[in-house]
Amino acid sequence: MDEIFIHPTASVETTQIGRNTKIWQNVVIQQGSRIGSDCRIGANVFIETDVIIGNQVTIKNNVAVYTGVTVEDKVFLGPSCVFTNVINPRSFVSRKSEFRETTIKKGATIGANATILCGHTIGQYAMVGAGSVVTHDVNDYALVAGNPARVIGYVCKCGERLVKKSAIAYCKKCDKEYQLPVKE
Repeated sequence: MDEIFIHPTASVETTQIGRNTKIWQNVVIQQGSRIGSDCRIGANVFIETDVIIGNQVTIKNNVAVYTGVTVEDKVFLGPSCVFTNVINPRSFVSRKSEFRETTIKKGATIGANATILCGHTIGQYAMVGAGSVVTHDVNDYALVAGNPARVIGYVCKCGERLVKKSAIAYCKKCDKEYQLPVKE
């Protein structure tokens, strides 16, 4: 199957969409955005101008992704999570020259209703808990939760929480071991 599916109610202004991508009801994708292959974009998603979405990305319903955000391959964006692109927005003050870039690295997961403040990087295979507010960078494999989000542990590439054993962390599900470069 090398087809792109775009629901008839979606408004898609970009032509840069990879093969096997599905775009569902009431999605808005503005011009200049790039959507990779094998993506699933749920209902009511808004993707602003010049956003970059990698391959095999899942974006669940009601997500807003604004200019300045880059989502790398194999990322999961949970329902109703949101990104910002300006630190101090005002309706009557144009701050487009102040947009801050945000990057979600390969394999990361953003939980439902999480808010990612602009100018930060979410590391590879990191996991942001549902409802969290991210106000700083998140290291690779870190599990963060809360408002503001804080490191509460680490997760395996497979998504399971890692168990610490001396200087090594391991996954009970897939038996992978990690030497974590981050300090708690």
